[in-house]
Amino acid sequence: MLPFTPIFIPGLLCTELLFAKQRDMLPDAGLIADTMSHDTIHDMARAALGLCDGPLVPVGLSMGGYVALEMARLAPQRMAGMALLSTNCQNDSEASKAQRQHAIALAQHKGFQGVTRHLMPRLLSPAAIKDDALVADVLAMAADIGRVGFVQQQTAIMGRRAQHDTLTSFTAPLLVLCGTLDILTPPALSVEMAGLAAEAELCLLDGVGHLSSMEAPEAVSNALEALFERAVV
Repeated sequence: MLPFTPIFIPGLLCTELLFAKQRDMLPDAGLIADTMSHDTIHDMARAALGLCDGPLVPVGLSMGGYVALEMARLAPQRMAGMALLSTNCQNDSEASKAQRQHAIALAQHKGFQGVTRHLMPRLLSPAAIKDDALVADVLAMAADIGRVGFVQQQTAIMGRRAQHDTLTSFTAPLLVLCGTLDILTPPALSVEMAGLAAEAELCLLDGVGHLSSMEAPEAVSNALEALFERAVV
């Protein structure tokens, strides 16, 4: 058993399936944060912190990274480490908010279709899109989240705060990981985050898209294992 609790935090329209292979490969499967019961990143973070007592290591991808950063801001003394995968520390831009509001309106008034195949190029690399099983898993996750969860998550993302100050004051080991073909959170955003934290290690996965934990499960598991070895309690 690890001397801390890993807490895996899925991204927008993602379920625990996002981290299934990491939880199988790592020495401690940890816990899964609830990202479907709240419409603010702050409340998601508070709920995740309440899952266990003592030291922990949040592992968040995309929206999950926003939650992980908020956990670190709220309870820095509990952080044995942190992993930020395919995410960023900025607040939502006005242009991005407008796109999210449009997506919410469509979901509410024209029905919810989740992630459709034409959106896959924003989530997976060109090579990964050819993997029918992987594409089916992504579609299934979105269907499981559904319209209500989608609206809550988009609302939470729009209201998030910038976390540059959280990273600047973060002293525990930090993994910042991103695929080089990530369209939604380009590698430059990971480079920015890694440059802010004293104990950050940057890992850029060549040829990998946004859903890095599913597209490159072994590489992500190896990076997390190295982080867990560095984590302090």
